[in-house]
Amino acid sequence: RAKEIKTKLGTLIQKHDSAIDIIIPYPEKLEKPPKAQKPSPEEALQWRDSLEKLLQNPYGLSSFLTFLRSEFSEENAEFWVACEDYKKTKSPVKMAEKAKKIYEEFIQTEAPKEVNIDHFTKAVTIKNLVEPSPTSFDMAQKRIFALMEKDSLPRFVRSEFYQELIK
Repeated sequence: RAKEIKTKLGTLIQKHDSAIDIIIPYPEKLEKPPKAQKPSPEEALQWRDSLEKLLQNPYGLSSFLTFLRSEFSEENAEFWVACEDYKKTKSPVKMAEKAKKIYEEFIQTEAPKEVNIDHFTKAVTIKNLVEPSPTSFDMAQKRIFALMEKDSLPRFVRSEFYQELIK
């Protein structure tokens, strides 16, 4: 949390023109996600019990990310999305580039959006990055998925934005 506050303060100092956005982090109404078709209330209801269904639905993912950003806790979902994109990469050169970027942004100690994974998972992930493969981040991604399922999803389901979707 302290690192996040430090990052936010650094951003505030650098971008004093948009300081009001950082000082008032909770919009009265969350922005509606762009370009994705709004799900039926029945479809949105399924997200309560399945983080996987939520993340696979473009509107659901966008809604979830918007909600997490409002709480300054979007790093786990962003990491999950980055891993999904990484797994689709065919070129070994591109894969190595993306692996390095994901490591620097989410895994390394003091990373800007460091995800909360245990030392064993971090060590396995780092070892896997010696020779990047589509499965290099699998263990870390599974841990983060479980964390979101246990912590972030219940908060999202209780949110006003989600409640509006299921009406």
